[in-house]
Amino acid sequence: MKYTKLIAVLLTALLLAGLLSACGTNQSTTPGGHIPAPDTERTHIRIGTLRGPTGMGMAALMDWAEQDITENDYTFTLGGTPEEMTAGIINGSLDIAAVPTNVASVLYNVTEGEVQVITICALGVFYILDTTGEIQTVEDLRGRTVHTAGQGATPEFALAYILRGNGLEPGVDVDIVFNTENAELASLMIAGEVEIGLLPQPFATTVTNQDESITIALDLTKEWGAISPDSAMAASSIIVRTAFLEENQDAVLIFMKEFAQSVTFVNYSVEEAAELMERFDIIPAAVARRAIPMSNLVHISGAEMIPLIRGFLAVLYEANPQSVGGMMPDEAFFFLGY
Repeated sequence: MKYTKLIAVLLTALLLAGLLSACGTNQSTTPGGHIPAPDTERTHIRIGTLRGPTGMGMAALMDWAEQDITENDYTFTLGGTPEEMTAGIINGSLDIAAVPTNVASVLYNVTEGEVQVITICALGVFYILDTTGEIQTVEDLRGRTVHTAGQGATPEFALAYILRGNGLEPGVDVDIVFNTENAELASLMIAGEVEIGLLPQPFATTVTNQDESITIALDLTKEWGAISPDSAMAASSIIVRTAFLEENQDAVLIFMKEFAQSVTFVNYSVEEAAELMERFDIIPAAVARRAIPMSNLVHISGAEMIPLIRGFLAVLYEANPQSVGGMMPDEAFFFLGY
């Protein structure tokens, strides 16, 4: 494979369907109940994750790794864009990475199966913010203008899917205005120049922290589930290099267990987790305290993740096939844990 061409394809797909991402858990553990590792030789795993919601579920695991009490030996690389994670996976400098789910699909397709998804780590983190106090249902958006920064990307596709699922046609019943960046849109809402905006976490929390008159009116994850209960807005996932997995399956399973414990800790110990997030430069603690309960942090793996991811990718594929790498991934995309 010519990696120059591969990277070009990836960059195009990321521009088309990148998302901020972002992990409740289907593996219940006692909050804070992490058990120190025995004194045995451990597998070294290089993990990449993004700042913001995608990295929030990793916070406790990063702390445990720093204390040297994990069963594996972890090093973490934090990045600001999905491109940083995909580059690390492609060049082999990362073994595992948390990325937008559509980017995981793109990587799988363009590398011809050199990555596999091992868990969903976050559901949707997108919210409709309202300055008018008049938006309580999707129907209330009829005749309104919604601003978003996600043109040609997951926010646009998800919003259109939810509007149509409620009998509203984008551009006809609801005007959509695209801003350049989430930070720009957040500033415009705080300045009173935008009435209704679609923002992801932690931008949504940043806005409501600065102006309490701005409310979170709609949770797109819940609205998605209302019209498509058999799928989910599976926004962020964790992938592993297939070659690493084949040589270190036991270590990957240990990572999945420890990550599940980390997510549980973050969701139940919000105050302590928020401080960890600031210490590891994931997001500021003041934002994390309010953002954690609204970031849909999860650990969903095995057969349970397949219909959720497939349903999510199908919506993106219908909107733009290149957003998932040109085709829906096959069964080999999913690592089921055995």
